[in-house]
Amino acid sequence: MRCVTDRKPALRFVFFVVLIDLLGIGLLIPVGPKLVTQLSGGSEAEAAPLVGWLGATFSIMAFLCAPLLGALSDRVGRRPVLLFSMLGSGLDYFAMALAPSLSVLWLTRAINGITGASVTTASAYIADVTPPEKRAAGFAVFGAAASLGFVLGPLLGGILGDIDIRLPFWIAGGLALLNAAYGLFVLPESLPPERRNTHPIGSPFAALRVLAEFPIARSLAGVLFLLNLAQFALHATWALYTEHRYGWQPKDIGWSMFAVGVGGALVQGGLARRLVPRMGEPRALQLGLLLAVLAYVGYASASAGWMIYLAIGIAALGGIAMPAAQSLITKTIRPDQQGLVQGALTSAQSLANIIGYPLGGYVFAWSIGTAAGDVPAGTVYFVSAGLAALALASAIIVLRRQPA
Repeated sequence: MRCVTDRKPALRFVFFVVLIDLLGIGLLIPVGPKLVTQLSGGSEAEAAPLVGWLGATFSIMAFLCAPLLGALSDRVGRRPVLLFSMLGSGLDYFAMALAPSLSVLWLTRAINGITGASVTTASAYIADVTPPEKRAAGFAVFGAAASLGFVLGPLLGGILGDIDIRLPFWIAGGLALLNAAYGLFVLPESLPPERRNTHPIGSPFAALRVLAEFPIARSLAGVLFLLNLAQFALHATWALYTEHRYGWQPKDIGWSMFAVGVGGALVQGGLARRLVPRMGEPRALQLGLLLAVLAYVGYASASAGWMIYLAIGIAALGGIAMPAAQSLITKTIRPDQQGLVQGALTSAQSLANIIGYPLGGYVFAWSIGTAAGDVPAGTVYFVSAGLAALALASAIIVLRRQPA
């Protein structure tokens, strides 16, 4: 099997892998909560925790399986693991489109969590083909692909959801299978046999313990955990919050996510690739976290729907934090352990998801339910702002004690 010898084509391959994968996920954002509400037959306040736990179900399975698949990619190569995950995601979306009840929907999310290792393995792929001094730019390309997926995905999901609430699930499944076919024919292997690891494939908790061997990676994983906790609380409630507070429909929600994607693509695909190397990863990480705090405060306090777009612009600029942190982490990891450590980081992210989704759902349900009129609906995003502020404080302490 041929391996990557030219970095630029390899990054293009990963770009399209992530683009199509995230496009499929983005299609579901405007309609997922509505499908849960439809299947449960309850109100917004009753459905919000269910939406949160549905997201947590995916993350529980990702927590259990992503490190195993990451370690497996260190042993057998990145390509077969990527193909397996994309094929599983495609079949799962089709099952979601046919789900007759919440119990079946829960089962499909569990299956998707088991196979959802594409982001983990794609991150290791980038580390394989990118020299340390260019990894921030490499991960910015990764982020740009994800952002572009969210440019078209939620917009199309909102438009298609107005036609049929299940139609976006069929489209997402087709795109995931197209992604798998793309990888089957054109994606080269990035990890040659002589660089592969033969370490045992252990439990996700063992994978998390691997971080103890890398102090900077371990500390920055804590920073990313807090940031992801804030972000997943937002993901769990965005459609419900904007519908409740501004009367937005799936199409409006899709346009807002379109703006998120455009902003992210411009920053990750252009600004971050130039700004992070110029500023240095530590300063870029801290600036990005500060902007994230401001963006969450903006989401929480926006009195009119159009103001949300101002906060989206600030959040997009804050996107420089992720590639900066990822670059700092990968520089401390040996080539034969990139997959294992990326799997451990995915597990930490999954833990944040497991907590963040229900947290967001319960805080939002409380704010519009029993405490209606006493607590603003945007309270959930003030909580996210507090978590991002804790992440910023942690990053400042970590980088002072252990400069990269």
